[in-house]
Amino acid sequence: QVQLVESGGGLVQAGGSLRLSCAASGRTFSNYAMGWFRQAPGKEREFVAAISWSRSTYYADSAKGRFTISRDNAKNTVYLQMSSLKPEDTAGYYCARAGAPYDIGGYSNPRQYNFWGQGTQVTVSE
Repeated sequence: QVQLVESGGGLVQAGGSLRLSCAASGRTFSNYAMGWFRQAPGKEREFVAAISWSRSTYYADSAKGRFTISRDNAKNTVYLQMSSLKPEDTAGYYCARAGAPYDIGGYSNPRQYNFWGQGTQVTVSE
């Protein structure tokens, strides 16, 4: 069973930065795509960013130019560096691991991900 543990959330002023981390269990982390999603109160979960097993990256339009996803396979960890944060970025942020190894279709589709963390809260104040 894969376990994902997010950290790094918190309260930050608009324009500030945060780096989220997601540590994964398992020996084959490097073979799987990883994604970050977020969910604000009263809204559906939405895609933020993903990184393939070969380190190709994918971003939601809202994240492009402000967020950077990366992975450290030696540490079984995926990161989301967020800068120029806005109040509308306030949400619970969840990392997820793809259900199939190597390339997957639809990196922004939550149905491609079988394992999810418990989430970390990001709050951006005015």
